[in-house]
Amino acid sequence: MKRTTFVLLALVLLAAASCGPKVTPVPTPTPSGPRTLTVMTHDSFDASQEVIAQFEAETGATIKFLKSGDAGAALNQAILSKDAPLADVFYGVDNTFFSRAIKADIFEPYASPALADIPDELELDPQHRLSPVDFGDVCLNYDKSYFEEQGRTPPQSLEDLIKPEFKGRTVVENPATSSPGLAFLMATVGHFGEDGYRDFWAKLRANDVLVTAGWEDAYYGQASWWDGDRPIVVSYATSPAAEVYFSEGAYTEPPTGNVLGDGACFRQIEFVGILKGGANRDLAEKWIDFMLSPTFQADVPLHMWVFPANPQAELPEVFQFAEAPPKPAQVSPEAIDQNREKWIEAWTETVLH
Repeated sequence: MKRTTFVLLALVLLAAASCGPKVTPVPTPTPSGPRTLTVMTHDSFDASQEVIAQFEAETGATIKFLKSGDAGAALNQAILSKDAPLADVFYGVDNTFFSRAIKADIFEPYASPALADIPDELELDPQHRLSPVDFGDVCLNYDKSYFEEQGRTPPQSLEDLIKPEFKGRTVVENPATSSPGLAFLMATVGHFGEDGYRDFWAKLRANDVLVTAGWEDAYYGQASWWDGDRPIVVSYATSPAAEVYFSEGAYTEPPTGNVLGDGACFRQIEFVGILKGGANRDLAEKWIDFMLSPTFQADVPLHMWVFPANPQAELPEVFQFAEAPPKPAQVSPEAIDQNREKWIEAWTETVLH
């Protein structure tokens, strides 16, 4: 009896509901105004306002750049915020942090059509979670005038640095605190191997190498072509071109040269990727397409002083003085990820203690 009563009551309520007034769902409001694409970068990112404005005009979006420290610090921030991402896109992962970024699983795959123009050797991720934007080589720069006045031949290789005639002539950056310092450490690991790099550094220490915390102090504070007395400094293969460009006509040729011997340099490749959980996937894809396009790529050299990944991009005239070593040292991203801290600790013990 109770079950029959319950069924009858339910039928009555259902009939009443079907005869009642219809309830129309309230539509979700569509956001008005331009959308904002947030791009997280390291502090060294730079691009011309004209190029950024072109992307905004093409998409109707506004771009917000979130500069977040050096490459390692920015990546750590992106990893820590993976459950509530701070941005839609991340630019600035390089090959020294590549494996850490991939293992953190913070990027979504996206195979941009523009990747067809990018050399295969720059593409390290077959799933296209990270796409190459630019590359540059950390090398030794030397003071041309110093060696001309001394009647000496500048160093041609890493091995030359430990010769008696170069004692007290070299300044490097600490790999624990400096990106070029870390890249140069990678060059020595790649060139001498795990069994030989510490011996090289021990001999370089005995040859009175000077260590600074960062690139700015090494280059502007210690290099003999600026305010110091060291004619050999760890910098970039594009630094001679920058010297000419920023001299505003004072130099028609660079005052510095590069040491480009086999394994004397380390190539840094920088990547861009779409962060998982971002709110603007379609805009993020368009931004990556744009970063890899000749328009953005041609803007890269004079703003970040590296080479564009897209060889179709036109290089500025001053880049005739920028060099790319034929045989940079090779260390895989996986080996770097597994051994980075161990190699830095070993370097510290060998050079500073």
